[in-house]
Amino acid sequence: MATGEYISVKSQVDIEKADLDMEARELFSNPVKGNVGPVSISVMIGAFIFGIDMQLGGGSARMIVTLLFFCLGSLIATTHLDWWFNLPHLAPISIVSSLGVIPALIVSFVLFAAIAFATIFFEKKCHASLEVEPIAETQGFKRFLRGPWPLVWGGIILTLLNFATLTLAGRPWDVTSALAVWAAKSASLIGVDVASWVYWQQPANAKALSESLWFDITSMMNFGIMLGALLADSLAGKFAPNFNIPKRSLIAAIVGGLLLGYGAHLAYGCNIGAYFSGIASGSLHGWLWLIFAFIGNSLGVKLRPFFFPGERPQPEKLTGC
Repeated sequence: MATGEYISVKSQVDIEKADLDMEARELFSNPVKGNVGPVSISVMIGAFIFGIDMQLGGGSARMIVTLLFFCLGSLIATTHLDWWFNLPHLAPISIVSSLGVIPALIVSFVLFAAIAFATIFFEKKCHASLEVEPIAETQGFKRFLRGPWPLVWGGIILTLLNFATLTLAGRPWDVTSALAVWAAKSASLIGVDVASWVYWQQPANAKALSESLWFDITSMMNFGIMLGALLADSLAGKFAPNFNIPKRSLIAAIVGGLLLGYGAHLAYGCNIGAYFSGIASGSLHGWLWLIFAFIGNSLGVKLRPFFFPGERPQPEKLTGC
């Protein structure tokens, strides 16, 4: 399948096969593949939806509600993903395969630099100065335990952990697929014949649905992330969930969760699978995800005052930017 060829894919299997054929590699003698997805209408719409609802979901106890409805939104998406994936699109495009490793790295770093400079320019234009990183109350090993970590620490550790994931799992970091599995297994328990759906008849998905979660790498990683977040909050003395959730905030968590799950599946992943791992894999669809998620995020910021009235800016503080 030629890179950039215009195609009409019949099913998810065709896409996954193209992905595997284009990006199969070896790391320490173990087969690995990148997250290289199609440049498609579904990615644009899914990323846009996801971007809006990044501003609505989450936040303390609301995160539990968001997570539950994220799972439900993921499951709903699997009922008709074949329709979205059959919309006109380009085959998966890897800038690594198209340009070579070194040129692809140069292009990526140039784009990163352009984004950084644009961010600095507009931040200074709107607010006169850049936001200063908070000063940590603790230093040394205590800071490592209680935070906040310097952003560079987080960047380096994320890079190393993604490399470890690639080595052990044979693919980059992913989150969303496991949430659909959790919802599908739950639906099966109450009598929904999920296994008859086209999405869950694909070999990899059928295997995930039938096997224990202990054999699902993504599920185990998600459990680890949640436990790690809980531990980090506890060590920092910030674990204090507030279950007194205002009505509008609760609606935002429900709507945000549903659309986060739905949009992530349309876009071949969320900000982890499609954006972080997609760009790290040299996939053009990762950059497309960034553009449309940013547009959606900008709209989501405009919607926040309705769902979170306490955040509504005072007129005298508006900058006109």
